[in-house]
Parts: sequence; C-alpha cells; structure tokens
Amino acid sequence: MKKIHFIAMGGSVMHQLAITLKNKGYTVTGSDDEIYEPAHTNLEKAGLLPAVEGWHPEKITPAIDAVILGMHARSENPELQKARSLHIPVYSFPEYIYEESKQKERVVVGGSHGKTTITSMILHVLKQCGKDFDYLVGAQLPGFEYSVKISDAPVIICEGDEYPASAMQKIPKFLFYHPQMAALSGIAWDHINVFPTFENYVEQFAVFIREMEPGATLIYNSLDRELAKVVEKEGKHLQLIPYKIPEYHIENGKTMVRFGDLTTTLEVFGSHNLENLLAAKLVCEKLGIAEKDFLRAISSFKGASKRLEKVFESGDATLYRDFAHAPSKVKASIHAVKEQFPGRRLTAVLELHTYSSLNAQFLPEYHDAMQEADTAVVFFSSHALSIKHLPDLSFEMIREGFHRADLHIINKSEDLKSFINLVPAHHTNLLMMSSGSFGNITMDEMIKRWQEK
Repeated sequence: MKKIHFIAMGGSVMHQLAITLKNKGYTVTGSDDEIYEPAHTNLEKAGLLPAVEGWHPEKITPAIDAVILGMHARSENPELQKARSLHIPVYSFPEYIYEESKQKERVVVGGSHGKTTITSMILHVLKQCGKDFDYLVGAQLPGFEYSVKISDAPVIICEGDEYPASAMQKIPKFLFYHPQMAALSGIAWDHINVFPTFENYVEQFAVFIREMEPGATLIYNSLDRELAKVVEKEGKHLQLIPYKIPEYHIENGKTMVRFGDLTTTLEVFGSHNLENLLAAKLVCEKLGIAEKDFLRAISSFKGASKRLEKVFESGDATLYRDFAHAPSKVKASIHAVKEQFPGRRLTAVLELHTYSSLNAQFLPEYHDAMQEADTAVVFFSSHALSIKHLPDLSFEMIREGFHRADLHIINKSEDLKSFINLVPAHHTNLLMMSSGSFGNITMDEMIKRWQEK
C-alpha cells in the first residue's frame, strides 16, 4: 500500500490527484497554507482536508513512499526540506502521473489553444462508448466528478500543458508524459513571463516532438503554419497524421459535420471546434472507436466549462462565457459566434487578466483580434496589474495594440456592469471572454441583468 504526501495540496489539479489516489487505495496525506473552494469542499468530502493549515514537517516520515510538490511550494518549504533529508522521492504532479502510467498507453493533447476541448471530446466519446480509461483535463466536464482519474485502466488521456511543472522545475508539464500518441492543435505565443520570445516558446513544442519515441503517432493541425513547420523539421521519426477542418454546414443556428456518408448535428460550433473535433476523432479511431460510434457520441458533447459555454438564452439573445484570453483564442471565439449567428449583433467583452495580456510588450499580438465583433470591449483592473507587478496600461496603448479606433476600454467593474446594462437583449449575442472574473462580476449578475430587460 503506497503512502503519498502532497505539499501544497490545494491546487486545482493537486487536490483532485490526491482524491483519485485515495480512491485507488493509497494512503494520502497533505498540507497547504491556504485552501480555497472548490478544493476545500472536495478535500473535506474525501476525508483529506488538513486539520490545520500550514506546513508540518512532522508529517514527513520514512514511511512515506513519495512526496508530490504543488506549484506554489518553494525550495525553503520545511516539509520539502524534511523529505529531502530523508531521501524520499519528490515529484511534480506531471512527473507522478507518468510514474503511475508507465504501463499504460499514454495519449497527450497539447497546443496553445483547443487542448482542453480536444481532450474533453475524447473523454466524452470514450465514456459514451463504454471504454475504461484514466485522464487529466483542465476543466470540469459534465458527467465527470473530477478532472483527474488514476486507476488500473489500460490507457490515459492527458491534457498537456506547456507551462512549467513547478516553481523549482521550469520544464513544461507535457515533457514529462512521454506519450505513444499525441495531438497538437497549434502554436501561438503565450506565457511571456516564462517564454520571453516567440522562438523560445516554439522551442518547447520542438522538444516535445523531438523526444517522442520513434514510431509514435503525432496527430497535428496542418493549417497551423508554425506547427506544420516544426513537425516537418522535428517529426521525421514519427507516424504523422495531419488534420484540417472537416466538411460542415450551418442550418438555423446548428452546425452539422459530415464524414463520407455520415452526418451528425453538433451542440458545439465554430471552425476551431470543428478542427478540435477532427483531432479528437483521429485519436479515438487509433483507440479503436469506429467512425459511426464517434459521431453518435460526439453529437451529445456540449463543450467543456467556459469554452463557448451558453449560460443564458432568451429568444434571439444569448450570453456566452469563454476562457479565451490569448489573441488566437479571442479571434477564434468571436469568429465562431459571428459565423453561427450572422444575423445577430455581437458584443464581445475581453478581460486582460493574464501576465501576457497585461504586458505592454504583448499587446500588439492582439492586432485585429476583435475586428469581427460589432461592439468590442476590453476590460482590465489595476488590481490585476499590481498583483503581477506590472506598470499601468494607458487606454491609448490598448487601443493601438488591438488596432481598433472604436474599442471601448473599461477599468472599473461598476462601469462594466453599466455598459452591459446597455447591451440590447434582442437580435444580440454577448460574449464574455476571460480567465479571470471581470473584477468579481459573477455570471449570475450578468444573467439577472439580461433577465430584467
């Protein structure tokens, strides 16, 4: 019986990994200096919530088989120092997932955009088809209690993030999984606090491809020129399967996709999601799912949380919530809504919340990203800038970066609420894009404002 201790166990992945290892039969303990929701409730329900917050080196004993280190744990952490003094193996969470998956078929889905959706589509189809599988995905999915599962299943599907594994391991997470099959959606510069140049960012994907074992399968988006260039250079030792946008059409606000003689109506939409769907289909076929079974299963896929998620609809007005924050994601989400509903006006609201998006050096990457929106709004807060230790942004700097003279720029949440109040609730779509919370404006508040119109 393995005994595992988690340092900084309150993280979104860390706490769910702790729960799934307990469910596997392991003895699990952990610590953290702060644990927020939903981790607090999830850990409490699983009987894993630490009795006292803080670091307790006395918890680290020679009986522990492994320590898993969370993102915000530092080198001076007393529990980490104790583990090292006792020569207990210390892993980041991606390292440990690999340790638990060495005997499995490992599938990794990566890329600057779409990886959560592709992973979610694969999981949805495998579940609908009754397959046994493990997984790691970066969103909450309908029908899945947690976002991590480790069991004795023969295959694991991992969303492969290019962000570093921990504060002490500056290596991208996806380099730890060593997949026999991978899908890559595209490359668009992000995380400039870690990858200060585009070339440095691209190199992470080059290393990922280079390190895949000879004969492994790489499914990749051939429409992405940067990715195609890297694959051509680095992927000669792999079985390469390119993909593009499948055949589809839109009728009465519904998207239908066709493969040969088979057609199905989808709950999701947007050309980027059609690309994601084809990537998922190719992975599933390699895992033994027949085309007809894939189409039957994918027709009920409603999307991952905060990925063009419909949160309110009334007549011919719809409110969507989206995780988009990087330029390519913003452009793709706006295009998807305009293509799906060409007769409606689109008001698109983007929050600058990440380190990259709030950085003056990065703003030109948003050039024309919001051009398709009838009304475009950019929101940011001084608080977000201060906690990231970034200087203030001028409205003119943002307007120039987005290359849109009529861009509405708002930096107070009350002003954003007032603006949303003025958005018509007919013949309109409202698209709210953020990895943050718009200055703590809840979706319930947004919905209430539209219901009152």
